[in-house]
Amino acid sequence: MREMRRKHSEVTDPALIGTILNSTTIGRLATNGADGYPYITPVSFVYHEGSIYFHCATAGEKLANMSRDSRVCFEVDVPLAYLEASFDAFRRACKLHQFFHCVIIRGEASILPGGPLKTVVLNALVSKHEHRASCAHVTEESPGYAACHVVQIKPVSVSAKSDLGQNRTAEERLALARMMKTRNGPQDIETIVAMGFEPAEI
Repeated sequence: MREMRRKHSEVTDPALIGTILNSTTIGRLATNGADGYPYITPVSFVYHEGSIYFHCATAGEKLANMSRDSRVCFEVDVPLAYLEASFDAFRRACKLHQFFHCVIIRGEASILPGGPLKTVVLNALVSKHEHRASCAHVTEESPGYAACHVVQIKPVSVSAKSDLGQNRTAEERLALARMMKTRNGPQDIETIVAMGFEPAEI
């Protein structure tokens, strides 16, 4: 784990980090470009047995970058409730705030060879994104199997954060949770639960 400035928001429990990674399907991959600039691309991914995996074509800029420098950074974020001006009695702009979860992984990227692990990962990707058994099971004989790469990112360091108002008093957090329950926006109930409250009891 890397040092985090806002310790109150830090997540260190591997199970919770896994929950954040498993709660979203798209992550952002940063590779080191030939021109010296970071190159960031969104990728569909799966978190499997401690590593990040994604599939891609057999050629492209991110693969060229990784062939020169296998060091990469991978990030996911999960936006939660947004606190607009009405959440502050004085409607101060500095009190506007976005709750969220995020994970940042620095690691080493490599292309998996064909075989059991590649097959398992491709099926895990399908299962994560489909959420149902409508697709045929992937095998080494499946169409497209040889035409795609599966990239593994082995973490070297992991940092994670859940910004849920932990730096506020218990009374302030409860008041925010009650306001979100009344508002009942798209991420409000999810945020209330993440804050540790039971919506039916507040």
